Amino acid sequence: MMLVWFALLLGIWLLGFFSLWRIPTCRGGDAALPSVSVVIPARNEAHNLPLLLASLRRQSLQPCEILVVDDQSEDDTAAVAASGGARVLRSRSLPPGWLGKPWACWQGAREVSGEILVFLDADTVLETGGLERMAATWLDRRGLVSIWPYHRMERPYERLSAFFHIIIMASMRAFTPLGRRIAPLGAFGPCVVCARRDYLELGGHESVKGAILEDIALGQLFLKGGHPVHCLGGRGSIAFRMYPEGLGSLVTGFSKGMASGARASALLVLVPMVLWIAAGFIVSFSLVYSLATGHWGGYLPWLGLYALYSLQLAWILLRLGNYGLLTALLYPIPAGFFAAVFALSLGRTFGRRQVTWKGRSISVR
Repeated sequence: MMLVWFALLLGIWLLGFFSLWRIPTCRGGDAALPSVSVVIPARNEAHNLPLLLASLRRQSLQPCEILVVDDQSEDDTAAVAASGGARVLRSRSLPPGWLGKPWACWQGAREVSGEILVFLDADTVLETGGLERMAATWLDRRGLVSIWPYHRMERPYERLSAFFHIIIMASMRAFTPLGRRIAPLGAFGPCVVCARRDYLELGGHESVKGAILEDIALGQLFLKGGHPVHCLGGRGSIAFRMYPEGLGSLVTGFSKGMASGARASALLVLVPMVLWIAAGFIVSFSLVYSLATGHWGGYLPWLGLYALYSLQLAWILLRLGNYGLLTALLYPIPAGFFAAVFALSLGRTFGRRQVTWKGRSISVR
């Protein structure tokens, strides 16, 4: 019986490879590139914008314009953007039915003129040559290219985000061994690249104006319109440091949309990931129990399974951010944190039916 149990857990461990088997990144090219307009929606981002704007100035491919849409910020976002060389558009008041980011993106896209639109979150930073690789990748693939940035962390608490990033990537169902035979769930929000013409013809963010997960909705809009959607990893092209303000910001940020994202995810990916995380908890608990009591077949088999989980996580996280080996070895800690925040997100989304982000209360339909 114990042998069957170990075989089952080992089989579930293999599901981790299925969900994140291959994470492609942006690649350069030799073809002449169209003009690029960068649109940055920003609400209270005075602390983040200097790094992003400085990285844009260092690019080998210079955008024809950089537009920062100031979403009624309460800090010096507009002044910082202007001093960094960007054009600033003051967002008009939020119309009924709109959420802040879609409204800012929609206004910005209608103000610029480049053939390629690049939407960037204000907390992102482009690597050397990153913008050129993004544009070349779009030119090669067309449709909508969305990129999840490489996570650069500085403080220990930031590594609690490990399982959030794994789930976000896996939920897109774009990185399985089946490749493009499965359509992605949608798009990533921090970095989106598309043709301005396609964006406007489809209605862009106006068509997803009330979506909490506007990135997923935007990707689905392109797919329904007959345009391919490509989800990529950002290593070597774009990075970010999420929620550097402290642990509270990390909890608030991730609890905003995790439950809604789970509801939108396909069972093909969601069920294996739930089983995979649950099995990881079982392995870690069983190892501790066997060490403490000497039961459950001894600790060596459990130690072997724990080592396999740690090595698998190290392999996955290496491609997502500078998490380090210690995060993988102590994986029950970020896994437990993920479970707690996900429970909080469930309560806010389906209990209170309201989440809060950047000073705005958002009703969850």
